Amino acid sequence: MTAPFRIEPLSGNHDRSRFSSGSAPLDRYFREQASQDIKRRIASCFVAVSAETARSNQKKEVAGFYTLTAAGIALDALSAETIRKLPRYPVVPAALLGRLAVAGNHQGKGLGGVLLSDAVLRVARAELGVFAMLVDAKDAAAQRFCEHYGFTLLPGEERRLCLPIALALRQFEARTQLPA
Repeated sequence: MTAPFRIEPLSGNHDRSRFSSGSAPLDRYFREQASQDIKRRIASCFVAVSAETARSNQKKEVAGFYTLTAAGIALDALSAETIRKLPRYPVVPAALLGRLAVAGNHQGKGLGGVLLSDAVLRVARAELGVFAMLVDAKDAAAQRFCEHYGFTLLPGEERRLCLPIALALRQFEARTQLPA
């Protein structure tokens, strides 16, 4: 990734009006609905801004964003291997990565992976029990992106993927370790 970014909660200090990821539904959501979902406590939204502009008082250009919301997974929706490792609660807690988008001028530089790892770390640091992160991939490219980071399809689902938080933390730690 070429430019350092700071990831922070969406606020009125961020310029959402010019955000363009190339996905009309994601862009429309970010510009028109994200702040309403935050106010209603439906979702939390986090944005990547340039570290240089993060300290200024002017509206900050958003390079990318993601949303998180609480979710649950029915125990029987998980793989048999995963079920064997869990208590027999009917539903296990999860976080849903509802949306993730990177502005067109920042795509292909690794920012999507940075946003995803920030989401996993944010969920892991929460003082709640959260077994896994879920995502509903909007298309095949989004599914491939998620699978690249260790998400797997839930059995019987077409695009709902799951990544246990403990596994995600191990994978992200391994990716960030420098060779000796």
